[in-house]
Amino acid sequence: MSHPKLPHKFTNRLINETSPYLIQHAHNPVDWYPWGEEAFEHARQTNKPVFLSIGYSACHWCHVMERESFEDEATAEIMNSHFISIKVDREERPDLDGIYMTAVQMITGHGGWPMSVWLDHEGRPFYGGTYFPPVERHQLPSFRKVLLALADMWKNKNAELMTSAAGLTLELEKSASTLSGKFKITPELLDGAAKTLAGRLDPVHGGFGNAPKFPSSMSLQFLLRHFHFTGHAGSAKAVELSLNRMAAGGIYDHLGGGFARYSVDAEWHVPHFEKMLYDNALLIRIYTEAWLKLGKDLYRDRVIESAEFILREMKSQDGGFYSTLDADSEGVEGKFYAWTWEEFTSVVSPEDLEVMTAWYDVKKQGNWEHTNVLRRVKTAEQIANENQLPVSEVHNIVKRNSEKLFKARSVRIRPARDEKILTSWNGLMISALVYAGFSLDRKDFLAEAEKAAEWIWNNQFRDQVLYRVYKDGQSRIPGFSDDYGNFLLAITELAMYSGHLIWLNRAQTLAELLISRFRDETDGGFFVTASDSEKLIIRNKDFFDNAEPSGHSSATWALQILGRLTGENKYSDAAALAQELLSGQVKSQPGGFGWMACSMIESIYPGQELVLIKGEDSADPWIQKIHSVYRPGSIFLTGKDGDLPNMYADKLAINGKTTLFSCMNYSCQAPETDPDKWNG
Repeated sequence: MSHPKLPHKFTNRLINETSPYLIQHAHNPVDWYPWGEEAFEHARQTNKPVFLSIGYSACHWCHVMERESFEDEATAEIMNSHFISIKVDREERPDLDGIYMTAVQMITGHGGWPMSVWLDHEGRPFYGGTYFPPVERHQLPSFRKVLLALADMWKNKNAELMTSAAGLTLELEKSASTLSGKFKITPELLDGAAKTLAGRLDPVHGGFGNAPKFPSSMSLQFLLRHFHFTGHAGSAKAVELSLNRMAAGGIYDHLGGGFARYSVDAEWHVPHFEKMLYDNALLIRIYTEAWLKLGKDLYRDRVIESAEFILREMKSQDGGFYSTLDADSEGVEGKFYAWTWEEFTSVVSPEDLEVMTAWYDVKKQGNWEHTNVLRRVKTAEQIANENQLPVSEVHNIVKRNSEKLFKARSVRIRPARDEKILTSWNGLMISALVYAGFSLDRKDFLAEAEKAAEWIWNNQFRDQVLYRVYKDGQSRIPGFSDDYGNFLLAITELAMYSGHLIWLNRAQTLAELLISRFRDETDGGFFVTASDSEKLIIRNKDFFDNAEPSGHSSATWALQILGRLTGENKYSDAAALAQELLSGQVKSQPGGFGWMACSMIESIYPGQELVLIKGEDSADPWIQKIHSVYRPGSIFLTGKDGDLPNMYADKLAINGKTTLFSCMNYSCQAPETDPDKWNG
């Protein structure tokens, strides 16, 4: 007998939103508003300060604060009586997140989510923090205590708060324009940046710094390029050690593929279990590049497994990619992924148990909080020797039992999936699948990437505006610089690696809009918001490559490549000025500017210019030879006579045969029609 679903006791304005994160809070007793003028107008009319809470759907501590405080009626009563409360999904509004995260870092010295900020009626912050517990603990004041204290100050010490808000806003304006000076971009500058990064390497576990430890994919991409162009052994060591340890650690899902967002420890053992589209895109890319350069099959395997995970679990029927998988299931972090001894041994064949427990480091007492996070601590050779088995038999045992474990896990209650489609993150995944598909000769990856790009172009780009968010049949929120930059880079690479030159025309259309609407005509570089976007307390530039690349970096790199593909100096010049703007930051803080450093090193060491004109014979032997080599900084175009941009119009197939034109450093080889004779 089915029971009717009970009505919710509370429903607030967030019920009309499409963001899964906002909808999660739609039945809180808190009288939430979405970001907008309605909330600020009500704040002015009632003379209440604004409480701004920013988070995202896969955030574990966001869920904790909701359960402890936002679902608590007594706490909600304080919030409703003294504040106008606004909820923001940081993934929808990186412009707001960037401004107010900087403010919180200025106030507290650190940042994170959930983000809690108190604002005046103009949106200026006067106090902020991250997670606040319901009762005082871990040297953190209780949330209620903070609310009541700030409500009292608003009423009785308002002038002091307004002075604080004005001063903090002034500091935000300064921080948006304060840089470390401009330097000539030279090999020496980038050598120094690589040395600084490699000096931060954890020499045992790889990665940079201590716990919590993030993948730092963009820094690894820069170091791999530095090793390729200079042969510097320190850069190679940092890349190889980090990729090896991440591939073996619990941060990687050894049964289902894909990486978690970060490791809570320095050893890559216990992940923060949420899986983000952008992390996996960036990791698929660096592992593909490392496989091409270093030749380790482990890297290729991680690319394939992770890409197949994305296509299996994160792809919408329309063609775009969903945003995140939650860390929690059934209210418990990591429950979907971890294994008790009883769960593990009930699936694994008894005769295979010794091999399997050694392979995945599974213990009776657990290797994490009485459960086991699967990871690799022994090699196949070690396990083979310990069990007096051939290595091939160890692999057979692991393969058949891992398939059984994956099948058993698949019936568990799954973590929630945030099914909004973000243009920016889709751009990153499209790029990753394009490059992996081309490099590994996986035409299915290439096809899925192009399908997603076509969907974004047809659904998210209209009336000369690229929209950021798609959910429930609605395109919302005009895009930010990262949407334009990441998608521009994606379709520029599609133009190179798919052979479909329509993407080059589309890339130029998008590049013109990026330059006209986001570029700082005075100082160079790119603002987060377009010139006609909503006016916030500051119009900032997000320079840092944090967990995902900044729009500033992706726009710069994309325009640099597009300039070489088309011969249009306006693209190359815009990229060069943006690089110059951040030359001091790359010199002094390379860990925060990985993609900018990648674009810089490719401008100093430009790779090959490869133009393949298809003839009557098959072009496949040429494609096979071109895609199997790591070629950072190279550009590649393929088409028939007359298909290519004007700068390549003079390149024609010789005697009807597929012909390669290869140039490098302003010097060109003779056209070649036999791939076996080409030494590229």
